[in-house]
Amino acid sequence: MISRARHVVAAALSSALLMLPALTGVANATSAGAASAGAAPAAAVYSVPLAKTVADAQKVAAYWKPDKLKKADSYSPATPGAAASPTSSAASGAAGPAAPTSTAAKRTSAAQVAAPAMPRKSKVASTMGKVYFKFGEKEYWCSASAVAAKNRSVVSTAGHCVYDPRQAKPAEYWIFVPNPGPNGETPAGIYVGSSISMHEDWSGKGDYDYDYAFVTVHRGFTWVAKNGQYEMQDVGRLQDNVGGLGLELNKKPATYTVAAFGYPAGAQPDGTHPYDGTKLRVCREGPTRWTVAPSLDLQKGVQLQACDFSPGASGGPWVIGYDKDRRIGSLNGVNSLTWNRDAKGLYDAVSSPHFDSVTGEVYRRAAAQTTPGKVT
Repeated sequence: MISRARHVVAAALSSALLMLPALTGVANATSAGAASAGAAPAAAVYSVPLAKTVADAQKVAAYWKPDKLKKADSYSPATPGAAASPTSSAASGAAGPAAPTSTAAKRTSAAQVAAPAMPRKSKVASTMGKVYFKFGEKEYWCSASAVAAKNRSVVSTAGHCVYDPRQAKPAEYWIFVPNPGPNGETPAGIYVGSSISMHEDWSGKGDYDYDYAFVTVHRGFTWVAKNGQYEMQDVGRLQDNVGGLGLELNKKPATYTVAAFGYPAGAQPDGTHPYDGTKLRVCREGPTRWTVAPSLDLQKGVQLQACDFSPGASGGPWVIGYDKDRRIGSLNGVNSLTWNRDAKGLYDAVSSPHFDSVTGEVYRRAAAQTTPGKVT
């Protein structure tokens, strides 16, 4: 059991626009906690357009030409500097919130909502990558992954990587680049975001229980040099090119292990930078447990230990049953908060919202969206 004297800090991995007051708390050794959160609410999905038309998508594409993408690793990893003091469930592994009881929950009681999908022309998937976007005049990036869906065009990331609830404003010029290269290479194409599907409690009040989003993307393209200029060349649907992670819901923490992936780059609590954001990293097959951070409205979070991810890993996938040879598995969470549980120099845990039946409703909205034909 963690001593009352031990300080535990949870730092948000979100956009710099989401500035929240930093708090340092004392872990409570009693056994109240996440169990008091109650049942999950019925799904309330909120959709926001990003670049709906071909003209909109071409405008976004024109912003991210090769010369711009070559500088992408110098942009800011989404990082706000927020903290919260967890209650006892973070310290003692309390039972956690009750299972959802809504009608939506009954429809999605099965753990697997979507099966993993392989690319059409490859025996190895490449579902993970980065999203690039702007808030105001500044460029940011996060981690993300492709998810199997009937429209073959869905990306999973953190809510704070697509929408700022403080300003009630979506990100601008949002793109997903699977498996990006260190010099702006886009080997599997560039995919412009068409629309965001998220829970209304993220868009409305920044509730970290819902810090996830599923983004429907347009057909992909690559830049091709021709006659001294760059032209867009169509490469097809996202899932066809890179595959898609499956989706599993309603998994009870402490009953499974998960691998977390992302592109960490931000500073550790002691100011060091062990990661530079250029390579995909993994905190592999760790145990999970319930956790809470009341100041961020996180009542049913899931924590993975040990993991030293820093900002930039935001939105990266939590994967169950990861097959390292085919690079595929099932999504069960996203990097949302990073934790300095012992208040020492390095982060030592990361957490995700609990992916439950409500998450399934958000995902279904994204999977049902349609986009125009070629944007080239």
